[in-house]
Amino acid sequence: MHLHVTLLILFHGILLVYSQEEETCRLIGKFEINQLQEAKGSHLIIGGMFPIHFRTIFINASTTDPPISPECEGFNFRSFRWVRAMTYAIEEINRSKDVLPNITLGYTIYDTCFTISKAVEGTLVYLTGQDETMPNFRCSGGAPLAAVVGAGGSALSIATARIFGLYYFPQIGYVSSCSLLSDKFQFPSFLRTVPSDDFQSRGMAQLIVNFGWTWVGTIAADDDYGKYGIKLFKEEVEKVGVCISFSETLPRLYSKDAIQKIVDVINGSTANIIVVFSSDIDLSPLIEELARQGMRKRLWVASEAWVTSATIAKPEYFRFLGGILGFALRRADLPDFDTYLNKLHPNRTTEELVYEFWEHAFNCTWTLGMPSSSGGYSYSPLTRTHSIPPVSSKPCTGREKLSDIMNTYTDISQLRITYSVYKSVYTAAYALHNLATCRNGTGPFINGTCADIIEFEPWQAPRSVCSESCKPGTRKGIRQGEPVCCFDCIDCADGEITNETDARECTPCSQDYWSNTEKTQCVLKLIEFLAYDEALGVTLMVLTVFGACITFAVTVAYILHRDTPLVKSNDRELSFGIQFSIVVTFISAIIFIGKPLDWSCMTRQALLGLGFSLCLSCVLGKSVMLMLRARGAKKARKLREKIKAAEKAGEKLSDRLLQKSPEELEKVSLTALHQKIIACCGMVAQVCIVTSWLVVFPPTAVKNTASQNIKIIFECNEGSVILLCAMYGYDLLLAFMCLVCAFVARKSPDNFNEGKFVTFGMLVFFIVWISFVPAYLSTRGKFMVAVEIFAILASSYGLLGCIFAPKCYIILVKPARNTEEIVTGKAPTNDKSAPPTSASVSSEVINTTVSTVALDD
Repeated sequence: MHLHVTLLILFHGILLVYSQEEETCRLIGKFEINQLQEAKGSHLIIGGMFPIHFRTIFINASTTDPPISPECEGFNFRSFRWVRAMTYAIEEINRSKDVLPNITLGYTIYDTCFTISKAVEGTLVYLTGQDETMPNFRCSGGAPLAAVVGAGGSALSIATARIFGLYYFPQIGYVSSCSLLSDKFQFPSFLRTVPSDDFQSRGMAQLIVNFGWTWVGTIAADDDYGKYGIKLFKEEVEKVGVCISFSETLPRLYSKDAIQKIVDVINGSTANIIVVFSSDIDLSPLIEELARQGMRKRLWVASEAWVTSATIAKPEYFRFLGGILGFALRRADLPDFDTYLNKLHPNRTTEELVYEFWEHAFNCTWTLGMPSSSGGYSYSPLTRTHSIPPVSSKPCTGREKLSDIMNTYTDISQLRITYSVYKSVYTAAYALHNLATCRNGTGPFINGTCADIIEFEPWQAPRSVCSESCKPGTRKGIRQGEPVCCFDCIDCADGEITNETDARECTPCSQDYWSNTEKTQCVLKLIEFLAYDEALGVTLMVLTVFGACITFAVTVAYILHRDTPLVKSNDRELSFGIQFSIVVTFISAIIFIGKPLDWSCMTRQALLGLGFSLCLSCVLGKSVMLMLRARGAKKARKLREKIKAAEKAGEKLSDRLLQKSPEELEKVSLTALHQKIIACCGMVAQVCIVTSWLVVFPPTAVKNTASQNIKIIFECNEGSVILLCAMYGYDLLLAFMCLVCAFVARKSPDNFNEGKFVTFGMLVFFIVWISFVPAYLSTRGKFMVAVEIFAILASSYGLLGCIFAPKCYIILVKPARNTEEIVTGKAPTNDKSAPPTSASVSSEVINTTVSTVALDD
């Protein structure tokens, strides 16, 4: 009994039946693919896939009918020149005595129609040898297929390379530049003769930066070529501050609404630079619509797929294309290629694509047959395999000459992709030549063997293993209950590597190193600290130096006007102490920047704590005086009110009320010396805390490797957190005491109320440091240091502005107000020797304002 096996596969309406009993392939359905073929007498075949047409014709098929392969329309002269470049290269190789001297190459070229579905159809035909969809065996005779050149655009090549890669079938791209195709894991058998878009995207970004353009729009094709290319471009330009005005995507299938939307976005944008990652075929509908509606001139930055395209560079588009700038593939000249292009004639072939080319080139309909035996032409209508109507009603004469016309087919001034096709064919030819000249014992396969140049598989190294070898970056994982030849490959953990095949264990990296992305080697961790030369460090340095300079300028103004009443009021020496301490706090902020060292870790916090303590102690001395004067002024005001009320009522004041006059109540026993003693006492306590901290638990510079795996953070170990908190806590205590005293004196009836401004300064100080704590605890590394510096600068600027800005305004801008009468609010009396009476006291209350501001002697 014969074994009978029947295999049925249904794919796009194509049905193939394979019978092992009959050992024949029976074709039930097929694809409709335009092709050019020359395989007779050839030893090997090289395939080619080109977008000879622009698109497929939409078919509104019924669900009850079997699906059919769509037809193509829109002849592409440029791509047809690429086709001719492939045949030119193959004929040149066949004549050569240096490359494959005893081997004849043939070709089979399919039209992708610039659509993925047609490209996949052609791929399946290459793999099976038939116009059907059975890729697990090949049912064809003749010469074997060695490699495929194609399939054109990146999206087409990605689709076909996924299928070819399953069989490790060689595919050579001549224009597919998408960076995704560099992934050998996804596309193990894809090669190309053009650079990856990684280089082009970065080059276009550098071009934008070089010209100083910071406001650009982007447009990308709706495929992997456009998406990956424009994604990398935007990542590169956004790093250097370039802003994207708009980012649009061209529709893969023509949509008038989608095109109109993009036109509206372009016209509504103020960007004069538009970057486009697309093919000329995808871009042409947008350019046509822009030309129809009109648009102001803009400069277009083009990818290599359309920068030299004649489809875009048309005279009717020049009025709104302000210029096209971009990178192109390498240009080259092919000897006698123009002659080769011009010798094409329909009477020398039976290929329908050549007839169609002729009709579109000369706008006529081909009705001529092959040359007759009498020397003339036999006239007969051309039998067309598709339903597309003729180009023109005018018949072709056959006497037309390609040398008389000028289109993208005959234009050889910019052979770029054409030259890339030429190189692709030679790449396959040289690979086959190396295969043909291989010697047994030195070959690349098992035991140094070579492959047969006529009968070879695309991959050629048979294997019989339970598990494939584990690559570097992975380790073997044992499968329980299975032989040792069977194992799993497990990725190394972060911070571990293997740099050999089939490693059993991963090796941990040392403390200062971390594993790379592939887990194949240990790389030095990134070093992080707030450096002087980075943008953040420079900004903080500028703010620090600027603050110190402003403080120094205030000090100079005080020195130059040291004898004026406003400067002398409330102890000018304390004012100089406050100014000096603010300069110290600004200087301490500089020490926070830079690589932490032992001395800087000890200095920066100590200097900051002492600086704030000196400032707040001096402010406290001023605030206590202001508070006492305010209280005395309040008591004097009440006494005057009682005296005035008694006089009006005609009553006699009691002796108890007249024990002290209002003037005596206003006098404060606290002198300038006492103020300085208060400031010194406040400072001494902080000096003791800081000294204890630096002696017992001094801060040190450390390398923090625990916070982040991939970084080493240089920072300061503060030694004793308790003493550090005690130091800053003491500063907050001084600030609180200053705030209370100043708050009491805030309503003093002076012409210049210093208590009010001290109150504002203390409020700013508290707000800054209260908000600093959560911000500081939520950050790490250099940003933690930056947060502390911001707090130092904000509090220092706040104290400087609130306490000294009002005084400097009067001293420098309104010097007429800097007099004793205006500052103190007292008018001079004519006779100070007579003792005051109740009448004079009441008169003084009515006509003058009591001052709470004393002047230094």
